[in-house]
Amino acid sequence: MRSTPLRSTFMLAVSCLVLAAPSRAGAQADIRRLTVDEAVRLALEHNLGVQVARIDPQIEDLGVAQARAAWFPTFTSALQGSRVDTPNASFLSGALGPKTTDERINTNAGVAQTLPWGGAYSVGWDSSRATTTNIFTNFSPQLRSSLSLGYRQPLLRGFSIDTARQQLELSRKSREVADVALRQSMAVTARAVRHAYWDLAFAIASLQVQRQSLDLARSWLRETRARVEVGATAPIDIVEAEAEVAQREEAVIVADAQIATSEDALRALVYDPAAADFWALRIEPASPPAFATTPIDLDAAVRTALTSRTDLGRTQKSLETADVNLRYVRNQTLPDVTASVDYGLTGLGGTEFLRGAGFPGPIIGRTNRGFADVLGDLFGNDFPSWTASLTVSYPLGPTPQESGLARARLQYIRLQTELRNQQLRVTTEVREAARQVVTNQRRIETTRVSRQLAERRLEAEERKFAAGTSTSFVVFQAQRDLAQARNTELRATLDYHRSVVDFETVQQAPLR
Repeated sequence: MRSTPLRSTFMLAVSCLVLAAPSRAGAQADIRRLTVDEAVRLALEHNLGVQVARIDPQIEDLGVAQARAAWFPTFTSALQGSRVDTPNASFLSGALGPKTTDERINTNAGVAQTLPWGGAYSVGWDSSRATTTNIFTNFSPQLRSSLSLGYRQPLLRGFSIDTARQQLELSRKSREVADVALRQSMAVTARAVRHAYWDLAFAIASLQVQRQSLDLARSWLRETRARVEVGATAPIDIVEAEAEVAQREEAVIVADAQIATSEDALRALVYDPAAADFWALRIEPASPPAFATTPIDLDAAVRTALTSRTDLGRTQKSLETADVNLRYVRNQTLPDVTASVDYGLTGLGGTEFLRGAGFPGPIIGRTNRGFADVLGDLFGNDFPSWTASLTVSYPLGPTPQESGLARARLQYIRLQTELRNQQLRVTTEVREAARQVVTNQRRIETTRVSRQLAERRLEAEERKFAAGTSTSFVVFQAQRDLAQARNTELRATLDYHRSVVDFETVQQAPLR
């Protein structure tokens, strides 16, 4: 298509915008003129829908952090004191008098952590101080400390993936989906803003067309009255001319109201509703960009859509999520084989009684072993203990995990099929959007020609009426046809802009 007709259409729309703007500017002085790119930028800053979409990734970040917390170490500590008085039931109770008194203070501290590869370790430190009136004891007070080390490692089930790792991967996928949703919200909002911008431009230009039509009707009314006064036409023609003026005044009123409706639609998309001048601020489109034929590279557009479309991205993330669940459920069908190692150290001290011969033997002396001696026993590895084990657990017969695995496989296959179906639908949508651009480019040319012919027809009918070979009804009909042709040309121009916006958007996000 040649660019000259497009430029003429563009000049018509621009002239209509320029002529229409002063008529509404007198009512309110606070006017903001915007280009379409400025409108999109403001919308991405202030639009409430976009602001909501921006919060979702932050929420998902917290979900990722929450999943990571499964591997943070846990510190525990406790302090406990106790006293127990036990009545002596026999001489073997070990205490003089009616009761045996035991007092104890225990302290412990430990660290436990689950590791990212499925294992878990624990380190514990216990200390106690105990006193007793039992004559059979060799230490009173008694100091005891112990250090315990433990490690557990699954070898099959839970080795490559477990619940914590599954939840982390799922939370990461949710975070990626939130990013895709944000991109979609921005793309859809930008499309809505561009559409609303061109709707407002069309409404302003349409008002000017209706005013031009009204001016023609009023001019014809004045001429008709003059002709009636000189007896060149019948008085009934004045009634017909006045009726035509009234109809076109109504069209001007409706077109003026449509400007306010289109302005509010754009305002709601672009500006912050909390602003004090939200409803008072007037919006007027600045000069639109020059019309030019949009080159259509259909193959490149399809490739872009198949890699960038947000709905395909969502399905791809769902497929990746299903893969995580499939790996987890498959792992849960394996035997539970766990290796465990525990190692402990113990130290003992306090006031030790030295006894003579006999049972329990008289106390003939005392030795004191302080806390340093207890630590010496502990770290000198004087009293070690260790345990190593390997446990195997496997159910005999069908398990819920096997049913879960079959279900997860079917869900994965379903998502793969859905993705292929979406890819086909996306390709169809891109091709249709490209056709709409080409169609509307051609419409601009044909409507421009129709408008020119309508102008020539009106001129011809006016000349014929002046010569007495036509009627006022035919002239009015020619005026209506001219107004309709101008509006049709403007509509084709608007549809062209909307189709270009849709063609750009359909490569990034679904239009519905």
